Amino acid sequence: MQLVRLGRTNAMVSVAGLGCGGASRLGMARGESVDHAAGIVRRALDLGITFIDTARAYGTEEAVGKGIAGRRDQVFLSTKASPGWGDDLLSAAGLAESLDGSLKRLGTDHIDVMHLHGVRPRQYDYCIAELLPELKRQQAAGKIRFLGITEQFGGDTRHEMLSRALPDDHFDVVMTGFSLINPSARRTVFPLTRKHDVGTLIMFAVRRQLSQPDALRETVAALIAEGSVDPAVVDAADPLGWLAGRSDVAGVVEAAYRFCRHEPGADVILTGTGSAEHLDANVRAILAPRLPREVLDRLDAAFGKVDSVSGN
Repeated sequence: MQLVRLGRTNAMVSVAGLGCGGASRLGMARGESVDHAAGIVRRALDLGITFIDTARAYGTEEAVGKGIAGRRDQVFLSTKASPGWGDDLLSAAGLAESLDGSLKRLGTDHIDVMHLHGVRPRQYDYCIAELLPELKRQQAAGKIRFLGITEQFGGDTRHEMLSRALPDDHFDVVMTGFSLINPSARRTVFPLTRKHDVGTLIMFAVRRQLSQPDALRETVAALIAEGSVDPAVVDAADPLGWLAGRSDVAGVVEAAYRFCRHEPGADVILTGTGSAEHLDANVRAILAPRLPREVLDRLDAAFGKVDSVSGN
């Protein structure tokens, strides 16, 4: 397993991180048991993955706790608490309660990085005024090592929130959406994380639009219609079909992980699954070499201007 320095935390963590949310949630979203999910966590540890990301909202903290039992010292553990989705926002007391619940479910006395989860641009000021002081109090108490914030990429594909948060420099780690179909973080997020030495977690490397050909065709048709993609350089009927003819790229999913892994400013590439075999394949893709220059150039010509889709 390759390791990377996670910004100013100075922690050396695996470049592949186990994401315990997304469409699978370690298989629990499809009816698998907590024990099955814990087995995926153990498989990740056996593969050398040391970064594990979960959240209260995912419902996978208990499974992660079971999976890392007896191996806590091998893990850099990330979890999150949402500021809320409507007008009823999380209070400082509610954040402290959420943290204590996460610690209990995870079976640990500290979280390595605690994130404010899916913060929308309009919530940012509230988070800084009301929730950041509580995070710092919990950090001083030893329950949190580092502070993090994640964007709500599905509704913030242009990274408005992180574009505000990073110059303020309150957070040691951020999570951002980045993929070959929306690489806009390279213009708006990564220059700031590198300037402030902030660790960067990559989500949405592969989602529905890069794993399901029909979804990709629909998305590209919409991007052509809005003028973000030039139909002269992309085959609307099979937008990434040209990858299949290459001997040095094993398909769209592998290309998507390799694209993210070697981007300057991208530290940990998160991958989620409910299958040990699928996890093995995803890790192999993340550890594969940089994509050939001509592939990167062709992807940039096709999707380099896109900033309006998340990949879901």
